[in-house]
Amino acid sequence: MNTLHLSLPAARALQLAAQGMLNPPRKKAVKQDVLGAIRQMGVLQIDTIHVVARSPYLVLWSRLGSYPQAWLDELLAERHLFEYWAHEACFLPIEDYGLYRHRMIDPGSMGWKYSEKWMSEHGATIEKLLGHIRDHGPVRSADFKRTDGKGGGWWEWKPEKRSLEVLFTAGHLMIARRHNFHRIYDLAERILPDWDDAHMPSHAETHRILLLKAVRALGLAKASWIGDYFRTAKSRPIPDPESLVDDGTLLKAKVEGWDQPVYIHPSHLELALAAADGRLKPTTTSLLSPFDPLVWDRKRALELFDFDYRLECYTPEAKRSYGYFTLPILHRGVLAGRLDAKAHRSEGVFEVKALYLEAGVRQTQRLASDLAATLQRFADWHGTPRVVVEKCDPRGFRPMLKAALG
Repeated sequence: MNTLHLSLPAARALQLAAQGMLNPPRKKAVKQDVLGAIRQMGVLQIDTIHVVARSPYLVLWSRLGSYPQAWLDELLAERHLFEYWAHEACFLPIEDYGLYRHRMIDPGSMGWKYSEKWMSEHGATIEKLLGHIRDHGPVRSADFKRTDGKGGGWWEWKPEKRSLEVLFTAGHLMIARRHNFHRIYDLAERILPDWDDAHMPSHAETHRILLLKAVRALGLAKASWIGDYFRTAKSRPIPDPESLVDDGTLLKAKVEGWDQPVYIHPSHLELALAAADGRLKPTTTSLLSPFDPLVWDRKRALELFDFDYRLECYTPEAKRSYGYFTLPILHRGVLAGRLDAKAHRSEGVFEVKALYLEAGVRQTQRLASDLAATLQRFADWHGTPRVVVEKCDPRGFRPMLKAALG
């Protein structure tokens, strides 16, 4: 086929469609939709901050609307999902386990996530820990009391916690389930008793599969975007996507104004043609987690959506520009702004501390109405139905939003 040419809005629409974010859900979510959304994204990144719903639950809400958060926990316990290091710590479809075995077998390549020194210096303790799990069943880090008087960040984890984590990275332990979001560790052979490393694809095939999965999840991708998705490469992906174009495994396209080509998975050909013809119409208005695949690659978000974004929870308060945990606002194909929010669950109040529209975004009644409806659905899902808006920038948007909230 001739090279496909896409406008920038069409490229955005194609990525939104591939991510399940083009249009609002047509029906009430069922449990299987949670698994389907994770398979569509390929990964669901985990983060523990919970001023609003924790990130993995929020990413799913952005695509599915209101659903019981327990479904994600149940899918993990039922072995439809597993946890491992992908983009970062992620929930992953269980059928992809073999794609991550090379990382488990060579945990030294995982950087700070694994310590050979710790394993060698604490070998006897680690064997005792494994024996305890083997004899007494799954454990939590909280099952072990701290005895050294220390506490704090990950670098001061108690010895058992560090041992559990290195054993997890090395694939000896897996996460059996979570309780109140705390990990419960068990032996890998108990969770996947039928696994055989003979089923593991080669290094080359693993890279090829993950590259194709990344391109499919992104809808379209510059070469420089691909390696970040599953953290398979820092720069040029392996294999070279051009070689996959040559053998027909990938399609190549041009985006107006970009010098670099983009790559498209053949399964998205009809979507790409519809995007090029202007037939993909984004209608979703939603709030995004900072760890949503749409925005977790800050450079990609800037290149594709012209959205300059960073998470400021690790920035001293006096130096923050927008807030502790700002949520990008997706509005009909555009990242139109961001808001800093907090769910006061005991009071039933959803507080919008500050809302910022991007430069050039028009303050229309449709934006106010769409965003008000989204905020109300989001607040209701949190069990905090009263929405309070403290600040807007520009200031003139606040009365429009408040009026739309009713």
